[in-house]
Amino acid sequence: MATSQLLAELASEYERRSGLRVRIESVGGVDAARRANDGEPFDVVILAADAIDRLSANGRIEPDGRIDLARSGIAMAVRAGARCPEIGTAAALRETLLAAHRIGYSTGPSGRHVLALFERLRVVEAMSARLVQAPPGVPVGTLIARGEVEVGFQQLSELIRLPGITVVGPLPPGAQHMTIFSAAVCSASTRKVDAKGLLAFFASPAAAPVIRHHGMEPIKS
Repeated sequence: MATSQLLAELASEYERRSGLRVRIESVGGVDAARRANDGEPFDVVILAADAIDRLSANGRIEPDGRIDLARSGIAMAVRAGARCPEIGTAAALRETLLAAHRIGYSTGPSGRHVLALFERLRVVEAMSARLVQAPPGVPVGTLIARGEVEVGFQQLSELIRLPGITVVGPLPPGAQHMTIFSAAVCSASTRKVDAKGLLAFFASPAAAPVIRHHGMEPIKS
């Protein structure tokens, strides 16, 4: 889901350039990986790099049909109008976490990282009753906007354009984790040449401004 808006914009631009129609289906990463692994006939799959690695090991993607698309960091957000707490250092982040009443996180790569980070900051025991995991496919920002959590963590790309929230900023140095999102041609595809053409556009300089616009950094080929 972290790449859904990015992919919609890239697909629209590729359609304009190529004349080919591209249909993107955005679902939770666990569901996408399962469906690709089950051999569902997608032409391309876009997931965190470690999930693509597992699909590759299972023979579900083409050996020469993979690119690393973008690097994505984690940010913290609060409800629109709320005070933005200090998170510029690991120590300040720890104090903010201990002061928060309810803290939201995701089921994806960012959620796994922030839970490990909370362990490292030695705040899990104090916060255990205050942690709220967003359901699969539901942005953490939605929980923040509804007032169900006070602060929340997710990929910046999933927070920056959600109404009702304010992005406080990225996790501080030493606490940040960058997820690499990769795209690959599925071995089940019946249009591998067209799929590789799409991925070539994703990796081209023309795609870089779009990737940045959605809160990620392009990965140079």
